[in-house]
Amino acid sequence: MDAMSELTSNRVVVGMSGGVDSSAAAAVLIEKGYEVIGITLKLWPQDCVSRAEDKCCGPQAVMDARSVSHQLKIPYYLVDESADFQQHVIQYFAEEYKAGRTPNPCVMCNEKLKFGTLLERARQLGAHWIATGHYARVVHGQPQDRVLLKKGLDPRKDQSYFLFSLRQEYLRHLLFPLGELTKSDSREVARDSSLRTADKEESMEICFVPDNDYRGFLTQSKLVGVDPGDIVDLQGKVLGRHDGVAFYTIGQRRGLGLSSPEPLYVLELDAKLNRVVVGPVDALDKPSFIIDRCNWIPFEHLKEPIEVTAKIRYNHPGTLAVVTPLEGQRARVDLSVPQRAITPGQACVLYQDDLVVGGGWILKTCDPAPAEPVNVAQNASL
Repeated sequence: MDAMSELTSNRVVVGMSGGVDSSAAAAVLIEKGYEVIGITLKLWPQDCVSRAEDKCCGPQAVMDARSVSHQLKIPYYLVDESADFQQHVIQYFAEEYKAGRTPNPCVMCNEKLKFGTLLERARQLGAHWIATGHYARVVHGQPQDRVLLKKGLDPRKDQSYFLFSLRQEYLRHLLFPLGELTKSDSREVARDSSLRTADKEESMEICFVPDNDYRGFLTQSKLVGVDPGDIVDLQGKVLGRHDGVAFYTIGQRRGLGLSSPEPLYVLELDAKLNRVVVGPVDALDKPSFIIDRCNWIPFEHLKEPIEVTAKIRYNHPGTLAVVTPLEGQRARVDLSVPQRAITPGQACVLYQDDLVVGGGWILKTCDPAPAEPVNVAQNASL
């Protein structure tokens, strides 16, 4: 790829995964008059042949992406990013579990790898834009040169949750051609172009974890070893033993190996003391928590408390909350209704209607906000 000194305003690099969404995204952009270049990122550092062929960088996925690019008559490149994927995604995945947190590798992959690599390659190819098949929307031309991120119009497919950590340097060059389409629309686009991916099934699993068995992946890859410790109740009484905090998640009930007159759930993972704390289901409900490494999209910094809808995991419906800035890159989220299994390590994404205000990584639960009135702005700085 030769570097070019000037960027072409209608040239766009599309991340091609070999699935129907990225294929449809490329087709939509061509229809709109863009000059499209396809790129597939080879992420998995080991032999993909032994894995599900349509996952990650499997040979079938690469073959499909290359075939679609040929059908659309666009240039196509395969880029090896396996070393960075190992460091920024797989190693992070293992370290978070060892620390007693539950990671979200898709958000981290987007933040650390996919969009940064696509933008770098786009600049080398003289392209002003990058695009993917995510179901979300970006709005350009806003005051103070801020680019906004919004939910995709199809609520069943909206993927804005996974994109909250993207900074303005990426959003300014980003297009989401499927943001106003449904999944059925995207398949129809692919069918109209006779693309081989039009009826390809999609997977909701983590791309590098076979059969969604993260415990098996961690042990078989030797990223995490057995580290036995105590399972204790809220009073510290030892109830049993565990194989390592990395193999448990907040809210887990099955697989504890405990006998109790009432169901017990994982309430806390104490990596320092190597303890798994369990208790009754009601103890999972928490009203407030701290988020770290916050990223704000409509504004640079959160200056005062604002009302939002907070999603504490991807499939969470969201609940009304007040988010209050703290020192550094932290904020406190106070929920209108306590939520179950607020999990350190997961992303909390904050919305106002369909606008992504920002979000951060759940650090810990905390005491509720003080009882005295707090000056809350409903649309501060928006």
